Amino acid sequence: MTSFASSVLSEPRPAAGRRIRVLVVDDSAVARRLVRQALETSSRIEVVGSAANGRIALRMVADRQPDAVTLDIEMPDLNGLETAREIRRAHPKVRIVMLSTLAVPGATATLDALAAGADDYVLKPSSAGLNGAAPEDFAGQLAAKISQFFLPPLAEGSGAPPKAVPRPASRPDRAPCVKPLALAIAVSTGGPAALAELLPNLPAGFPAPVFITQHMPPMFTRLLGERLDSISPLRVQEAADGMTVKPGEVYIAPGNYHMLVQGRAGTARIRLDQGPPENSCRPAADPMFRSIGQVYGGAVVAVILTGMGQDGMRGAAALRQLGARILAQDEPTSVVWGMPGAVAGAGLADKILRLQDIPAELARQFS
Repeated sequence: MTSFASSVLSEPRPAAGRRIRVLVVDDSAVARRLVRQALETSSRIEVVGSAANGRIALRMVADRQPDAVTLDIEMPDLNGLETAREIRRAHPKVRIVMLSTLAVPGATATLDALAAGADDYVLKPSSAGLNGAAPEDFAGQLAAKISQFFLPPLAEGSGAPPKAVPRPASRPDRAPCVKPLALAIAVSTGGPAALAELLPNLPAGFPAPVFITQHMPPMFTRLLGERLDSISPLRVQEAADGMTVKPGEVYIAPGNYHMLVQGRAGTARIRLDQGPPENSCRPAADPMFRSIGQVYGGAVVAVILTGMGQDGMRGAAALRQLGARILAQDEPTSVVWGMPGAVAGAGLADKILRLQDIPAELARQFS
C-alpha cells in the first residue's frame, strides 16, 4: 500500500489583489471545456491554460506558474497519479485538485493521488447526479475546493488583515477533566494524510473507542477505513448501523450518513442517520459530537483536524460545556485551517498542536 503523504505548504496565497491562477488538465476536450467554464464563474479564479495529458501539463506548470492544477485521473501516457507525484516533487507549492468518479476504481485512484501529494478532490458531474456532483453544483464545488487553499475566511473584497493566532483556552474555574472514555475526531480537507499520521502513532491497546467524521462520499470512506486499518495498530472500519462500540476500535462515519452514538458508556452502539446535512455536510462532525456528549458526558477528548469550513465548532462548544477536552491542529501543519481555526478562534481549544504532536498528547490524556 502506498503510504499517505502530507502536502502542507507554507505561504500558499497569491499576492493581494491577484486572482488564483489555475491550469486545467484532462485528456477529454469536453471535460476541459466544462472545467474551464466552471472555474470562470468565479471572479477570484483565472484559468491560465489547459493540457490534454500529464506530460504537457508538467511543461505548462513550469512555464505558466499556476497556483493550482485540476487533474483528471485517467489519462494516456502519464496518468493523473503519476502527474500529481511529479508536480508535487518539482513544484511543491502548487495545489492539486483531482477530478474523481464515485466508483471503486475512481475512489481508489483518488486516495492513491492524495497519498502521492494531491491536496483535495471533487467528483465529476453526471447528467443524473448519480456518479458525481449534479452539473449545476459542480462549478461552485470546484471553485470552493480551489479557493480554500488561498483565501482567508473574509468577506469578498475585504482588506482586513489576518487575525493573530488564537491562544489556547484557559479553564481557571474548572477541575481537571475526568479520565476520558471516548476520542472523537473531525476532519475534512487533508484528512487522509492527517489520519495516516495520527492513527498509526496511537498505542496498541488504546483504552477507548475512536469516532471519526471525515468529509467524504460513499465508497471513499470504506476504502479509507481499509487503508488506515492496514497501517494502524488499532482496528479501523467504516461504521455500520447497530455496531457495538468497543475500546481500541476506530469507527469512520460512512459517506452520506451522520454517525451518532447511542446508549451508555460501555454498552454504546452506532446509529447511522440520514438527517439533513449540517454545515453543508453529511456526514458532519457536529451531530457526532453532540451524540457522544449525550453518552459520555465530559469524559471525551475531541480533536479537530485540518479541513475547510466550521464543522465541529458548535459540537466542540457543546462538549466543552460538559467538561470535555478540545484539541485543535495548528495552522502550519494543516492543509486548510478552517475547521481547527474556527475552534481555536472561538476560544474552545485547550491546546493547539502540531499534527505530529497530537498522538503523544492523546496517549498522555488516555493513560
